[in-house]
Amino acid sequence: MFKNTKAFSSFSVDDLQKAKAFYTEVLGLETVDNPMGILEIRIAGSNNLMIYPKPNHEPATFTVLNFPVPNVDEAVDALIAKGIVFEQYDGYMKTDAKGIVRGGGDKGPNIAWFKDPAGNIISVIGQE
Repeated sequence: MFKNTKAFSSFSVDDLQKAKAFYTEVLGLETVDNPMGILEIRIAGSNNLMIYPKPNHEPATFTVLNFPVPNVDEAVDALIAKGIVFEQYDGYMKTDAKGIVRGGGDKGPNIAWFKDPAGNIISVIGQE
C-alpha cells in the first residue's frame, strides 16, 4: 500500500511566524504559506515538510529533522555565527565544547543538535 507513495514529515510549533522566520532567515530554507494555515518547508531532493501551529505545543524529546552536511564543523561554525546554540550532552553520547558528537569508524558520523524557536530538536550530520 505504501511502497510507491511519497511520505512526508510534519511537526508542530507554538508560533508559526517565529518558525517561518527561523527556517527562512536563519536556516536559509524556502518556505511557503499553505492555505490550510500551515508552513511548508521545501527541501531540495526531498518531499516538503509541514509545520503546523498547535496552541498546546510541547517540543519533541527526539530529533524531528536531520540535515546531512559535508562537514559538521563548518556547519556548526556557520550556525553559531547566526546565533544558534548547540545542545550539550554528557551521557550515552558526549558532545565536545562545540556541541559535536565525534563519530568515526564504527561509532557513526559526527553530529550536532540544536533547537528551533519552538524547542524542536534538529541535527546536522556530517558526511565526511
